[in-house]
Amino acid sequence: MVESLLFIIMSLITIVCALCVVFQKNPIYSAVFLIQTMVSLAVLYVLLHAEFVAAVQVMVYAGAIMVIFVFVIMLLNLNKDEVESSRDKLPMQKKPAIMLGSVLIVMIGIIMTRTIFKVKAGEYSPEVVDQIGNTQLIGKMLFTKYVLPFEIASIILFAAIVGAIVLAKKQIIKDEDL
Repeated sequence: MVESLLFIIMSLITIVCALCVVFQKNPIYSAVFLIQTMVSLAVLYVLLHAEFVAAVQVMVYAGAIMVIFVFVIMLLNLNKDEVESSRDKLPMQKKPAIMLGSVLIVMIGIIMTRTIFKVKAGEYSPEVVDQIGNTQLIGKMLFTKYVLPFEIASIILFAAIVGAIVLAKKQIIKDEDL
C-alpha cells in the first residue's frame, strides 16, 4: 500500500517537473526541473526493483549529462530577452507543434493499450532476472541486441554538443566584430 502511494506521488512529481521543463522560459530553471525529473524517475526505477538503472539514471543523466546541458546553456549565454524575441520570429510553429504533440499522445495511448491488453510472457521472467542479475542482463542486452540504438544515441549527443559549441563560437566571433 505504501509502495503504491509512493509510486503515485513520484509519478505526479515526475509529470509536473517534466511539464515545467517544457513551459519554463528561463533555460537554467528548465535544466533544474529536468534534473528533478531525472531524480524522480530514478525513484520510480527503485520502486520497480531496478536499482542499477536508478543508479545509472542519477549518475549519468542527472549528473554528467545535466552538467553538459548547463555548460552549453552558459556557453550560449541566452538572455531572457533574446529567447522571447526568437519566439516571435516563428509564429507559425505553435499550431503544428500542438498538432504533432496531440498525434504523439494518441500514438502513445494506442501503444500502451495494445501493450497492456496483450501481455505475454517474455524471454526474461522475474525468476530468470533474479538468477542472472539485473546488471548483467542489462549489459548483455545493451551490447548485443540494442547496440545500434545505444551507439546512435551517443552520436546524437555528440552532435548536439558540437552544434552548441559551433553556435557559441559564432556568437563570440560576432561579438568581437562589434
